[in-house]
Amino acid sequence: MTPQSDEDEVWRQIVASFNDTSELDSADQPWPDSENLPAEPPRRVVKAPEEVRHPLPEEFANLGQESETEAATEDDEGHYVPPPPPPLPKTDTATKLAWLALFGGPAYLLLSAALSWRLQGWMLFTAVAAFIGGFVALVVRMGDGPPTDGWDDGAVV
Repeated sequence: MTPQSDEDEVWRQIVASFNDTSELDSADQPWPDSENLPAEPPRRVVKAPEEVRHPLPEEFANLGQESETEAATEDDEGHYVPPPPPPLPKTDTATKLAWLALFGGPAYLLLSAALSWRLQGWMLFTAVAAFIGGFVALVVRMGDGPPTDGWDDGAVV
């Protein structure tokens, strides 16, 4: 037999047994029987604990009555509550104008296209120039020099 005919025979066997169901034997499994899952998962019955009431003296009678804030702090116990974020830094007028130009130029063009406004050449030029100018102004003002508050040695572990 040639190698090609062996491959053809194997292919015919695969196609012929395509719809056959496989019989799984425990010897054919690649894992031990102890790792097989049961057919139906076991059911667990959990009983609620019975409450035990002890008589309390008069001075402890109001201990069970908590205010809403005390109850909320007990429910939140163990959860991290982040501190409020610091205020945003103040920006100067030039940065505000650069952001306005960066978003205002394309917004004007989008609005004029949506409302079918007829744009003159100078209006189109101004909108595109505002976008490019705002982008360039923000990049130039970004600054890539060393920090002014001292040398940065990288992360501190």
